[in-house]
Amino acid sequence: MSRIKTKNPFTLKTLKEYALDQEPLLKVQRSRDVQKKWASSSVEDRVSKLREALKYFTQEIDSIALMITEHVGKPLNQSKNEVNSMIDRAEFLFKSAPDELKDDLLPEQEGLYRKIVHEPHGVVFIISAWNYPLLITINGLMAALLSGNSVLLKHSSKTLGVGELFSQVFGTIKGFEDLVQDIVLDHAQTSEIIQKMPIDYVIFTGSVSGGKQINQDASHQLLQCQLELGGKDAAYVHKDANLHHAVESIVDGAMYNAGQSCCGVERVYVHEDYYDEFIERAKQLVESYVLGDPLNEATQMGPLADSNSAKYMSEQIDEAVKVGAKLLVGGKSKITQGALFFEPTLIVDVPQDSLLIQEENFGPILPVVKVKNEIEAIGYINDSNFGLSCSLFTQDQDLALRWSQDVEAGTVFMNCCDFLDPALAWTGYKNSGKGSGLSRYTFQFLTKLKSINLKKVK
Repeated sequence: MSRIKTKNPFTLKTLKEYALDQEPLLKVQRSRDVQKKWASSSVEDRVSKLREALKYFTQEIDSIALMITEHVGKPLNQSKNEVNSMIDRAEFLFKSAPDELKDDLLPEQEGLYRKIVHEPHGVVFIISAWNYPLLITINGLMAALLSGNSVLLKHSSKTLGVGELFSQVFGTIKGFEDLVQDIVLDHAQTSEIIQKMPIDYVIFTGSVSGGKQINQDASHQLLQCQLELGGKDAAYVHKDANLHHAVESIVDGAMYNAGQSCCGVERVYVHEDYYDEFIERAKQLVESYVLGDPLNEATQMGPLADSNSAKYMSEQIDEAVKVGAKLLVGGKSKITQGALFFEPTLIVDVPQDSLLIQEENFGPILPVVKVKNEIEAIGYINDSNFGLSCSLFTQDQDLALRWSQDVEAGTVFMNCCDFLDPALAWTGYKNSGKGSGLSRYTFQFLTKLKSINLKKVK
């Protein structure tokens, strides 16, 4: 395959056709050349230039939101939310960078001058995902650039236009036109870059199998890599929860973006006192979802961006029903105006060892399980190979704090879910990945330390 077509998942029309890059080494070398000059500028100067370039996203929010919807099929209002959230994340990093990247001066000792310097890695190779094409990319890209790195960006084959957009926007920085370069590659070329070419750091968002391959490729040059590999995120509804709020939050967390979110709610454990009422309320909400044209304001859920996932979701549901689960709403894929949708799905009494509880499905499915208390819920939540985020719905903050100590997840929410605060580290446990995006700590991963020890001799 020497060319890749991007398609609108609703209209099925081709958006654009791209040729694979035939000489990726040239782009790597250009990245190395511009990075040296970029690293010599001050952090404050980088902030100023990057903030100015990013204004384009604010000025063109409508056209960019339309681009996202055309590429991945999410409703237009959700695409606008993504643009605004991306800008918020960038602003947090702009404000944090000067303090986080300054030298660490050590206490004075007679005849000694000592400090620790945060230096950029060099060329950061970012392999981004399609489901949140702006948000996922900006997490690593902006921190990398602020830290003095250059970026080679391989976007998903579904969202190559978004990769192109990033390259164009940051290409407006005079004198640093190659600071962010998008590149179109197949899997073999991607592995070759990581294994053999002069890059310095890798950021990957995608599947567990993809992450393991990236990690293996990176070992050839002893490269560090940051991996976000998805999740099987759980929620627990305690007996003192605000049930109305819990149901609305959890259903939205499961259905938003047609469930195509690594931190979407994919299983929920409900205290036995609330179980029946939770199911009744959730059923009403799930049944009310409007599927259709993502450009229509009334649409709440668009088509699947990845048609292959429908078969896998159906297999998970069929297996769960065979071992005792009850399907209450949805559970099937359907074709509307030629586009592939998956019905918002509510399924209850799902066995813990079923595929629907254990394996990621990346779709609009909400499995519900009854539990006796928070201790049982924690046991079930931790019985997973994933650990990205989880949420607890309760009025008791002390309980939430105690509970969070035992939960094996990178982020613990109370009374919310499926939300990233840019001031908090975005990281995962187990197969959900390694490294961290956002927060002050993202700069620690995107720089390397150099110790300066200067001794005066008379």
